Amino acid sequence: MAVTEPAPAALPAEGDIAAGAAEREGVTESARSAASEGAEGSGVSVMSGTSGARGAGDGAAGAGGPCEGGGCGDDSHERGAHQHEMGVHQRGMREEAMHEEGMHEGGGHAGGAHQPGVRQADTHQPGALDGGTRERGAHEVSSREGGKRAGGAHEGILRRQSARESAARTYARALPIVPVRARGMTIEGADGQRYLDCLSGAGTLALGHNHPVVLEAIRSVLDSGAPLHVLDLATPVKDAFTTELFRTLPPAFADRARIQFCGPAGTDAVEAALKLVRTATGREGLLAFTGAYHGMTAGALEASGGARDVRVTRLPYPQDYRCPFGIGGPDGAELAARWTENLLDDSKSGVPDPAAMILEPVQGEGGVLPAPDAWLRRMRDITAARGIPLIADEVQTGVGRTGAFWAVEHSGIVPDVLVLSKAIGGSLPLAVVVYHDDLDVWPPGAHAGTFRGNQLAMAAGAATLAYVRENRLAERAATLGARMLTGLRSLAVDHPCVGDVRGRGLMLGLELVDLERAQPAPPTRHLDSLTPPPTYGPTTDPAGPPKAPQYQHPHPHRHNHPQRHQPHSLPDTRPHPPAPELAAAVQRECLRRGLIVELGGRHSSVVRLLPPLTITDEQATAVLDRLADALTAAERSHRRTTDGRLAPDHP
Repeated sequence: MAVTEPAPAALPAEGDIAAGAAEREGVTESARSAASEGAEGSGVSVMSGTSGARGAGDGAAGAGGPCEGGGCGDDSHERGAHQHEMGVHQRGMREEAMHEEGMHEGGGHAGGAHQPGVRQADTHQPGALDGGTRERGAHEVSSREGGKRAGGAHEGILRRQSARESAARTYARALPIVPVRARGMTIEGADGQRYLDCLSGAGTLALGHNHPVVLEAIRSVLDSGAPLHVLDLATPVKDAFTTELFRTLPPAFADRARIQFCGPAGTDAVEAALKLVRTATGREGLLAFTGAYHGMTAGALEASGGARDVRVTRLPYPQDYRCPFGIGGPDGAELAARWTENLLDDSKSGVPDPAAMILEPVQGEGGVLPAPDAWLRRMRDITAARGIPLIADEVQTGVGRTGAFWAVEHSGIVPDVLVLSKAIGGSLPLAVVVYHDDLDVWPPGAHAGTFRGNQLAMAAGAATLAYVRENRLAERAATLGARMLTGLRSLAVDHPCVGDVRGRGLMLGLELVDLERAQPAPPTRHLDSLTPPPTYGPTTDPAGPPKAPQYQHPHPHRHNHPQRHQPHSLPDTRPHPPAPELAAAVQRECLRRGLIVELGGRHSSVVRLLPPLTITDEQATAVLDRLADALTAAERSHRRTTDGRLAPDHP
C-alpha cells in the first residue's frame, strides 16, 4: 500500500452514538444519566452535537464503544459497567472532535477542548442554548462545579501516589498529570486538561494511544476464548506474531534467525542476549559504549553508561557536539573506530577477548545521538573479523522510529543479535531476542520467564507491525522527522540556549546549554599567559635553566600538587556547559502549554521528542509552536542574577 498516514475518520454525532448503543445494548435513561454524571466529573457537560476529526490516528476510534463485538452480557453488573463506559466514550468522542478541530487550525493551549463558562455547543448545534440567560448561567455554574470536583480528584490521586509509591518513581515527578483517556497523540487528564504526547510511553506507542487496529486485535483475542497465559507453548496468536516479525526483518538476517521470547521488559531481553553470547562463545567480557542505556537489571546496567563493573570495557561513542576527541564529524568517528580496533589488537591493553559488543544505533537516553552509518559499518567489520558477536539494541529505535523499520538498516549492517521490545508489543509488554542460528547453543531452560507468552501483547504487536509495514510509516517518519528537524534548527537561531539539534526520523532532541556559565579555561590559555623563558648558555649560567614555571590547575588533585601542561596545537572546541535546570524549566513550560516531552542526555539537558508515527503535519506544527513558546518562557524565567545564581522559576 502507498498510504503514508492512517485515513482520517469523521466522528459521528453524540446522539447517533447513544441511539446506536441503545439499540444494540438496551441502554436506558439511567445509563444516559450515568453518562452525564461521568462527564460532569471532569467539568464537561453532555450536549448533542456533530463534529468531524481531521487528525490521523486520533480520529478513528470505533463508534460502537468498548463492548462492541459481543463483549458485554446480560448480567446487570456488566450492563451497568457498559453504561458507564458508554458515557465516557461519548464524552471522549465529542471532546476529541472539538480538540482536533481547534488544534488543526493553528494549535492552541492544552485546555482548549473545554473552558469553563464557554458555550462549547454553539458552533455545532445553533440554538442549543437558546433557552435564555438562566439556562446558560446554570450550565456555566454546573461546568465550574464539575471542574472543581475533577480538579479535587486529580490532586487527591497525585497525593496518594506520592504517599504510597516508591521514591524510585521517575516520570510521575516531572509530569504531575493523571491520564484518564487517550487516543492517538492526545491525552486527557483527570482535571480535563489535554496534552500532545511526545513521550509515547518512552517510544512504546508507535501508533499512539488506543489505535483502532490495536484495540481490534486485543478484542479479537478476548472474544475468541483463547488462553491468555501459555508460558512458551505454541499458539496461533504467537505464530502470527512471529511470522509478521520475521517478515519485517532484513532478509539476510531473517533467513537464519531464531527467536527467544523473554520476560516482558526490554532489560530482560538484554539479559537474555548477554547470556546467549556468553554461552555461545565461552567468554565473559563485554564491549559497550559511553552514554549507553540498556536497562535497569544487573547485567543490563553493567553495559550502560553509568556502570562501574570492570567486566565491561567502555568504548567511545561518536558524536559531533561533545566529541570525546574534540573534533566531531567523520574524523571523530574514525578516531573512535581506531581506538576500538587498537584496544582489541593490543596484547597489553588489558582487555580480554570479549563475548560480544553491544550498541544502540541511536543512543536515546544518552542524548539522542545517531551513530554515523560509516562508523556502524566499521564496528561490524571489526567484530566480524575477530569473531565477536555484535548485539544491536533496538528496544527504542525499532518499528519505524528512525525512518527505517529497523535502525540498523540505515547502515546496511546485519548484526548477530537484535534486542527488541517497546513498540513490538503494540503498547503492551513484550520483549524478544532474535539472533543468528549459529549462536543457538544454550540448553533448554537456559533463559525462561513466567510471562513470556503474553497473548494480548502478541496480537497487538502483530497488528502494529503489519500496520507500520503496510502503510509505510517508517518512510513517513523519515519525511516528517526531517521536516521537524529543520523546524527545530530554526528554533536554535532564535534561541541561543539551544546548543545542538539532532536526531533521526521521529527520534529528536535539543541539547540546552548554559551561555552565561564560563567553561573551565583550557591549559593552553595558562601557558599563553606565561613570559617566555630566557635563553641560557652553557657558561653564562652555571646553575642551568630555572625550573619550569608552575601554576594552579583549575581542577587540582586531592593533595593540591601543582600541575604542568605542555602547549599543543589542538583547537579548543569544547561547547558550552549543559543546562539541566533550564531543560527542566522547558519541560515544565511545555506541560503548561499542553505538550509532554522527556529529558535525557548526560546531564538531563536534552529535550527529547518521541511522537507516535501517526503524528499529522498539523500536530507536528503544534508541537514546534508550543516548544518555541516554552523555550521563550523558560529563558525569561531562568536568567542569571548578578551573583551568578539562576533566577527563580515562576509561572
